[in-house]
Amino acid sequence: MTDNYAYLDQMNKRSRDIFKHLVESFLKDGAPVGSRTLSRALPNSLSPASIRNVMSDLEQLGLIASPHTSAGRIPTQNGLRMFVDAMLEVSHIKQEDQQYIEQQMAHRAGADHKQNVDDILGETSSLLSGLSHCAGIVLTQKQSRPVQHIQFMRLDSVKVLLILVYQDNEVENRILQVPAGLPASALEQANNYLNAHVAGLTIAEAERVIAKDMEAAKLSLDSLTSELVASGMATWSSDDVDDRNLIVRGRSNLIDDVSGLENLDLIKRLFDDLETKKELVNLLDLADNAEGVRIFIGAENNLFSMSGSSLVVSPFHDEEKNVIGVLGVIGPTRLNYGRIIPVVDYTAKMVGQLIGKNY
Repeated sequence: MTDNYAYLDQMNKRSRDIFKHLVESFLKDGAPVGSRTLSRALPNSLSPASIRNVMSDLEQLGLIASPHTSAGRIPTQNGLRMFVDAMLEVSHIKQEDQQYIEQQMAHRAGADHKQNVDDILGETSSLLSGLSHCAGIVLTQKQSRPVQHIQFMRLDSVKVLLILVYQDNEVENRILQVPAGLPASALEQANNYLNAHVAGLTIAEAERVIAKDMEAAKLSLDSLTSELVASGMATWSSDDVDDRNLIVRGRSNLIDDVSGLENLDLIKRLFDDLETKKELVNLLDLADNAEGVRIFIGAENNLFSMSGSSLVVSPFHDEEKNVIGVLGVIGPTRLNYGRIIPVVDYTAKMVGQLIGKNY
């Protein structure tokens, strides 16, 4: 990604002010911004001609562009990214937004949340959609069950069957590729190690235990067995997207401002991505390395097959501060970032408090 602060070094105060007002006007109205509009809005008296000269410089920097049929300018994806990273002033959540979130969740704050987790997640997605007038999303791992027993069984010279038995007696199998000639002793050692260390834990908990064991150099296994243990755990941790719980509410909001068949096609492709969970499941992996709210503008990070949308997301955590899900808002690039960011952040904290102890 381009270093957006480098753009600031190429801009004087006048050009920064003009750019900031242009972006703020675009985010508010969604329309191209002309020099006369900026001349009236800026505190200093600048002629439209002077503003046009500055806008030409901003266009050469790739921060703004002119739509096909308008003399006004709109921020580019790079321009929006620079504005969000370097110019956006994010304050605390508005009191009315905070009160609304708390009121909507208050009736779920009883002593026993276990049966209400899915309801809370669904209501959270609807809540975010209602506050943002965009689509609200919640993505979590399906609630994990404790493991009772794990077993490696050889199928042939390069394949083993990995059998996992949960404490509710449900059984799942995976086929795992292994190096040719892997000795039987490695399978036996892996079985003994896993059942001694992970019985009674969920897969996610077991992964953390093993990772800490390896990090502390306490894993008394040979290299082949260590690789087998790591591969076995990775097989479950990289499960199919069906093991992710995705809730989307308010999709219809995304087509409210659509104009033209081209934009409608982009929204259709976004809907397809949401239906298939394509790339979106990677948000959980991204969240593991993130603190607080993250913002993706347009086609950044290939989260979608289309551009023209923005995503504001935040992880939420269990009682041990482990990431258990992600929530946020999908909408047009002209989101009200200053308001949406604290809403998403506060909602994530509330959801973590409500359901965190059930993961």
